[in-house]
Amino acid sequence: MRLSNNIMYQNSLDSILSGQEKLVDSQLRVNTQKKVLTAADDPAAMAQANLITKKLELNDQFDKNMSFLRGRLEVEENALKSMNTQIERARELSIQAGNGAYTHTDREGISKELAEIQKSLLDLMNTRSEDGRFIFSGFQDSKAAYSYDSASQTYTYNGDQGNHSIQVATSTYIQATDNGADLFEKTKARLNVASNAMTILPGAITAGSVYVKQQAEFDQFHANYYDPLTPANNTFNVVVTAGAPDQYEIRQNGSPLVPAVTGDFTGESIEFAGMEISLQGAAPGQADFTLETPTNKNILNTLEGLISVLENPASTQAQLQETLADSVVELDNAQEAITFTRASIGGRLNAVTRNENANSGEEIVNVATKASLLEADMAEAISELKKNETALQAAQATFGRVSGLTLFDYI
Repeated sequence: MRLSNNIMYQNSLDSILSGQEKLVDSQLRVNTQKKVLTAADDPAAMAQANLITKKLELNDQFDKNMSFLRGRLEVEENALKSMNTQIERARELSIQAGNGAYTHTDREGISKELAEIQKSLLDLMNTRSEDGRFIFSGFQDSKAAYSYDSASQTYTYNGDQGNHSIQVATSTYIQATDNGADLFEKTKARLNVASNAMTILPGAITAGSVYVKQQAEFDQFHANYYDPLTPANNTFNVVVTAGAPDQYEIRQNGSPLVPAVTGDFTGESIEFAGMEISLQGAAPGQADFTLETPTNKNILNTLEGLISVLENPASTQAQLQETLADSVVELDNAQEAITFTRASIGGRLNAVTRNENANSGEEIVNVATKASLLEADMAEAISELKKNETALQAAQATFGRVSGLTLFDYI
């Protein structure tokens, strides 16, 4: 077989070019530390690596979401903690104001501090997040949660009942806010009778009053007997009949209670279901009282009513005691709502931590998997580089030897 010079040159050149290409490829793998440089190198590995990259980018966004969520919840928790401190102080002042030895000047001084507490609570209830949003306004977070309505002289809620949620995993959303409608507007007002002055029916009973003295006992009675469907059933009658001695019976809308509630009427106060009922006059006669409809009252309006009574020198002792009783119960209920919400926030923060840990573990696995698909074994890559470098040098040396051959070398 005869070989022309052109064939020898072409074969040698092809060998050198192939060696150079392999050497460049090896150098690139060493420099980039990648074993798969293009999709053509390993289509399956590249496709899988792209899917993993998307997962890593998504997890990175979830991490950012959780960081934002943690900050939002911590701002809210700190605001609620401060509110709790302010309410506790207001409760102490409310009890202190009930001291019978205090003068109007003393109570007026207490009202001044309560007014400052009210301002602090208003500021806290209008707390903003780091992005300037009002955290207790629900979805209406561009406007303050609470403002003073001079027409009604009450503090009104301006938000809605929505709660923002933030996605922290593919199918996991965590509540990021608590709206004021649920947190502050659903604080239960003190259960009471509709009026302390009883309704007097024709007879020898001329006047009557009823006051709640044992709140827990009355609350239970209210829960058992209050009828939201038939308002007439919320009216109770104290019927006094003549006899030896005179007798009283307490009825509900004209019907005896079961078991019957009766006793001797001596003109002394009647103790019933946590209430103190006082009647003036003689038998026979009847005096009625009505259970008040359960209502809700936000803490700002509770303090507004208390401050008003404490500042008014014309407030009677009875008005003062009733207002103080209302305030203590409503302050306690507000604290309970705040405590419950803080516990909920703590649970959500724990959920954030668990998701952060899960994301961190998943990221480690995904990074390792992606590395096994795309990253080069450096020892193997360097060995391959050296091998290709040696092969290129051999091809170059061989070309020099072959290109210099003539027939005279064999004569």
